[in-house]
Amino acid sequence: MTRKAPALDTAPAVVPASTYRFQFHAGFTFRDAIALVPYLADLGVTHVYASPFLKAREGSTHGYDIVDHGALNPEIGTEEDFTALTDVLKQHGMGMIADFVSNHMGVAQADNPWWLDVLEYGEGSPYAEFFDIDFHPMKTELRGKVLLPFLGDHYGRVLEDGHLVLKLDAAQGNFSVWYWEHRFPITPYRYGGIFTVVLPALRKAGLADAALAEMEEIVAGFREVRRTVRSSRAQGQRRQKAERLKEQFAALLAEQPALADAISEALAAFQGKPGDPPSFLPLHRLLEAQHYRLAYWRTASDEINYRRFFQINDLAGLRVEVPAVFDASHKLILQLLGDGRIDGIRIDHIDGLFDPKGYLERLQEKARAATGLDRDTYVLVEKILGHHENLRTEWRCSGTTGYEALNEIGGLFVDGGAEERMTRTYARFTGESTDFEDIVQTSKHQVMRQELASELQVLVNGLSRLSERDWRTRDYTPRDLRSALEEVVACFPVYRTYIDRRRPAQHDLRDIEWAIAQARKNPMFPDESIFDYLWSILTTDAGRRKGDPFPRTEVLRLARKAQQVTSPVMAKGLEDTAFYRFNRLVSLNEVGGHPDVFGVTPGSFHHRMADRAKTWPHTMLSSATHDTKRGEDVRARINALSELSEAWTKRVRRWEHLNRRRKSEIDGEMAPAPNDEYLFYQVLVGVWTPGLVIPEDGVTEGSAEAKELDDLRERLEGYMLKALREAKVRSAWTRQNGPYEEAVLRWMRHILDGRRRNPFLADFQAFHARIARIGVVNGLAQAALKLTCPGVPDTYQGCELWEFSLVDPDNRRPVDFEARARLLDEMKSTLDAPGPFGAVARGLLDTWADSRVKLLLTWRLLQLRRRMPEFFASADYTAIEPAGRRAEHLLAFERRHGDTRMVVVVPRLVNPLMQGDEGWPLAEEWAATTLPVAGRFRDAITGEALEGTEGLDVDTVLKDFPLAVLVSE
Repeated sequence: MTRKAPALDTAPAVVPASTYRFQFHAGFTFRDAIALVPYLADLGVTHVYASPFLKAREGSTHGYDIVDHGALNPEIGTEEDFTALTDVLKQHGMGMIADFVSNHMGVAQADNPWWLDVLEYGEGSPYAEFFDIDFHPMKTELRGKVLLPFLGDHYGRVLEDGHLVLKLDAAQGNFSVWYWEHRFPITPYRYGGIFTVVLPALRKAGLADAALAEMEEIVAGFREVRRTVRSSRAQGQRRQKAERLKEQFAALLAEQPALADAISEALAAFQGKPGDPPSFLPLHRLLEAQHYRLAYWRTASDEINYRRFFQINDLAGLRVEVPAVFDASHKLILQLLGDGRIDGIRIDHIDGLFDPKGYLERLQEKARAATGLDRDTYVLVEKILGHHENLRTEWRCSGTTGYEALNEIGGLFVDGGAEERMTRTYARFTGESTDFEDIVQTSKHQVMRQELASELQVLVNGLSRLSERDWRTRDYTPRDLRSALEEVVACFPVYRTYIDRRRPAQHDLRDIEWAIAQARKNPMFPDESIFDYLWSILTTDAGRRKGDPFPRTEVLRLARKAQQVTSPVMAKGLEDTAFYRFNRLVSLNEVGGHPDVFGVTPGSFHHRMADRAKTWPHTMLSSATHDTKRGEDVRARINALSELSEAWTKRVRRWEHLNRRRKSEIDGEMAPAPNDEYLFYQVLVGVWTPGLVIPEDGVTEGSAEAKELDDLRERLEGYMLKALREAKVRSAWTRQNGPYEEAVLRWMRHILDGRRRNPFLADFQAFHARIARIGVVNGLAQAALKLTCPGVPDTYQGCELWEFSLVDPDNRRPVDFEARARLLDEMKSTLDAPGPFGAVARGLLDTWADSRVKLLLTWRLLQLRRRMPEFFASADYTAIEPAGRRAEHLLAFERRHGDTRMVVVVPRLVNPLMQGDEGWPLAEEWAATTLPVAGRFRDAITGEALEGTEGLDVDTVLKDFPLAVLVSE
């Protein structure tokens, strides 16, 4: 389905020309951002793209664990600070796009009032419908309760060790059990049991008779509200009375501090004595009477009964499909939009929602009401698209956060002709399977049996109950249903489908039928009819015909709930498991990427860009995010290995031989294992610090080189530990293999020891010198494409200079903005003019390690976008076919809007064009290569003027700089 290009009057009210991502936290606040606005304006940025800034868990470094959607994060700043920031942005002609989390909230601890209310009042809480909780699971002990898997050990051990402590909050008039920082409120309906123990002690404490009399009156009230009621109205009245009693209790305690002290002392009766298990019975019985069940964190994978964000126990899913939940969670963000404080919204994890399309409809209508405008708001969705999948054109948004563009652009710099050799090298070195699809399915099965087992079980329970309604399906046992469903989900080719009340779209049916067909091939299922049943539910075909035994509403509910299961299974199985197991060329193992697709051809790239210009002209274009596995320039270097596949094969074999004696034997295997070693060598190629040279005799202790090498080693150690645990092969987050991990770190420390003669480092640096220079060209080319292709480019914080970070937390290190501002000021003082200054650009290329060459490109093109916003928002896209000797090493296209034309020319697969150790793909390397483009142009980067009547000679276009962005004059 092709979506028409939006007409001018139907485009969003505000479309950024570019964005710049800030990661806000206690160490980088609104006030810090204010000081950087002039720098961003000079750089050419039009919008700050802000990480979540609503109130999150204390100490949060990312903001995705929001605990209050109605307040700003005090660690980031006050309302006055936020207003000051947005005022300064407006003064510089800029705006803000806000990252918003609607799928989930931070729970546990003691800071989420909605969640705490649910724990206190259970299903009777007005916030019970806010969270996706199954209050009626198969396990009878959990019915009417929420499983809370926040204990660090088995419940009994935690209880008997005295770590669960009953406390009084005199100011609030309530009781809670505390477990370190976690607060578990006691329902006021069960205060009577506490007072039964406490009152006798109070009567002996010598308190005033009036205070005791009032206390006994309040106790009588609490005992009265213990009686259960059935109607919703009666439940509401019961809750109101309990709240009034707590207020009276708090007032009495404020007037009588001695009473509060006496109660606190009397609560010691609940504490028990370590070594005396029966002494803990009073506390245990009190906890058993609550609306929750405390549990060891490991039980979550099997028994948790609320939807989580992936497998994270303290992030609980919100039901924003419920209007009251939507309104409560979106009030502040819509107010900021209506007040003009933000211009757009980025929706985190859209696939987690029950009804993404309906959510976007409601969001846009509410946004129109807030702004008073008859245009939609600029909304982006974080959505990972499958290889054959397109964003739904009926969604009311401007596009995605750009992962598909990241992989499309990066894939241009992978030599598809090297796939066979790279595959053979990887297989021989590691002995690992090269069937990526098989690795993904195996990883998804593991995830469903471990981290996400409970999410699958909730769905199985519903399917099992439903199957009992038809004599043709009632013999499907829960075990068989689980096995069959697990196989179908493992075979799912996309993150999820988008079934709603209408008949399923063809692409949804295609994906479901594909998964069912693949699952049927598994010989472990002799009775294939179970797949017919699953197909009928997942497609919502069941319940459509008169007399069908399956209730239509339940079929639809289960089908939509299934969609909320396939998404996290794919994310955890693919991104957080398979991507760390399949290491053929790890630059392809990126969020939104497809490692089994070895590169992108120019023809495919042109097709996608032309379609994007027509369909999603305002989507985001990313090259790095807070979630990417490797920084943009790390990937640019690793991509270059495909151009040097023969040399790479020889080097890794040599390195394995040089480093073999540094390995250790752990449980009969050498550490690191070949697959982990192969990963390490690629990552080292990607992150090696520019300009770092280790002398043959080693570095001097205390020297700058020694410090840089130590910093690099520490970063790599952190990365490798994470990679080993994410792969879940020889270690894992939930079962860390200390001996193996330490052996790998010890091996790394030996081979990265630069304080001695190190044959490996010497050989590595000799090889890396050429990789680094190819990486420079790749990095500049991909940056230019991001800044000129259809869409809105985002610069992740700090990426205007070379960006050699790894997965988080490495990519969230502090950014030296002062250094960046200083470099830009220096550049502006000499180059802030039309030009020409090709010779200067050529000089910056030769001194590439200082990052000024990337800053030049970024600055010049962001400024171009800022000067020509309508052009970049509306220009079409047409492929240009180069001709001549080096045509296969070029990618070129033209964008046109009105009378303005822009021709972009970038090199690819440049190794044959880089002669010697100092060569660049410039001038004579492009001899006898032409572009069929006529006209007068000026290069937006170098300021050089060019003119051609029948075409342009590439050796002239790329005389001083390896790429060009030509704007018509």
